Amino acid sequence: MLAFPQRILAGDLPHVDFLHLYGPGSLYVLAVAFKLFGDTLAVERTVGLVQHLLLVGSILVLLRPWGRLTATIGALTTLVITISPLGLSAMAWNGALGLAAAGLALCSVMLQHASQSQAVSESGASSPMGRVRPIIAGACFGAALLYRPDMAVAIGLALIALWWVTRGDSPLRPARRPFLLAGAASLVPMIAFFGVVGPEHAFRGMFLEPVFELRGGRSLPVPPSWGEPDGYLQKAGGLRISQWPLPMPGLGAQINLWFWLVPLTAFALIAGAVHAHRRESTGRTQTLLVAAAFNLGLVGQALQRPDTAHLSWVTCISFALVPALLLEAAPGLMRRFIWKKRNPAPILAALPIAVVLLVIIPFYPLRTYADLVGQSFGHNVFGSPMRRGDRVFYYGSSADARGAQQVIDELSARSRPGDRLLVGPYDMSKTPYSDAFFYYLFPDLTPATRYIEMDPGLADAEGSGLSEDAASADFIIQSDVWTGWTEANDSRFAGSTATNEVIAEQFCLVAEHARFRLLERCENSS
Repeated sequence: MLAFPQRILAGDLPHVDFLHLYGPGSLYVLAVAFKLFGDTLAVERTVGLVQHLLLVGSILVLLRPWGRLTATIGALTTLVITISPLGLSAMAWNGALGLAAAGLALCSVMLQHASQSQAVSESGASSPMGRVRPIIAGACFGAALLYRPDMAVAIGLALIALWWVTRGDSPLRPARRPFLLAGAASLVPMIAFFGVVGPEHAFRGMFLEPVFELRGGRSLPVPPSWGEPDGYLQKAGGLRISQWPLPMPGLGAQINLWFWLVPLTAFALIAGAVHAHRRESTGRTQTLLVAAAFNLGLVGQALQRPDTAHLSWVTCISFALVPALLLEAAPGLMRRFIWKKRNPAPILAALPIAVVLLVIIPFYPLRTYADLVGQSFGHNVFGSPMRRGDRVFYYGSSADARGAQQVIDELSARSRPGDRLLVGPYDMSKTPYSDAFFYYLFPDLTPATRYIEMDPGLADAEGSGLSEDAASADFIIQSDVWTGWTEANDSRFAGSTATNEVIAEQFCLVAEHARFRLLERCENSS
């Protein structure tokens, strides 16, 4: 999310000049932000912050019909869960989720207004703001697909539910046309993007590579293992331990339980919403049904790779909806707890999620969030800087950061603008990850490969072109950080050794510090 927008500003195209597995929306928004405010880490993280604020604020509006307290609890639940996996990184999924949630929030407002009156003029649907809401909602859903085309399943289910609850003589029927037209109009940039990069490149980059070619090297066991985390990054995250006052299950057990909570809450939400809507069709039951249908379409994210990031990207929605479900689907039970004109029902409805976050899966969402908050106040600050000019990036290990800084300084002294740089692991026959921040720190150098992001089964595949890319490079930075990558998928298996052979034949070692080394094309190599 730092190197890709830089390449766009340099004239490169996603899916053509560099591998990108998602829609163009996130990259071009970041490129515009970089153009306006500078291509810095702070700008990228600020865009990520805006994405998270959009998501959290939308959940607040979506749940407002159930009262201020329920809405606040739901928004805070989303905040804690969605921030924890990757911090404020401006990931494409977070942007898509924020835009889609904004569309849901606007639908919620329209449904509440429409339910108050069966006359369009009385409901406010004919007011200027009433006419604008469906247009903005449709545009938000369409824009979400520019970020992540695979969100079409969730958005499609939400639209089916929305059409169902507004059938017949609903005051919102006239709003369908502008809603659809706005959604279609917001997808025009995607059509233009297909035309610029070419339909074959775009289709391969957004559908074939992420859905079919990448799955073998990125999938994880379903259900997750009980004994220990299956994901390498989750194992690494477990090395940073901070205090937690309550007893908790082991890390593998937490991920396993978290995984089972995904389908449990998804089906409970859809079943409860249908039941509540059949009992009484109101703006609240209609909103709950549309939101539950949207959440059901997100479940595939957890199934394709059930690690903490993907589980968070689903449950940041479903867990926030649970209190509304209990208040709506079990009103009789909730009313039993009302006494002395006080209504603790919202607190009681939030208790199941509180128990989940505090007792069942505390390590990743709440403990990590508490750790991040503590760092904001200077407690146990994590991360060591690596700098080149006014550019900075942070590494978890201070020893590795020092080694990377020495390599950065050495490359700065040796390289000239326009030289070609390749970054990858020590063993190029296994490409589970790459330290792409080096490309960000060296914008004056040209990436020698389209595999700025390295993925197993793509960069290391036979015929991938990585060996030819290596042969075209002037400098190579290799990292030993990802050598210990172990997951129960095809990333364990070595791919083509052609790149290793090219490097051994044509490149000489210049410097090696900590877990990084710099190689330069040998003088006698053509």
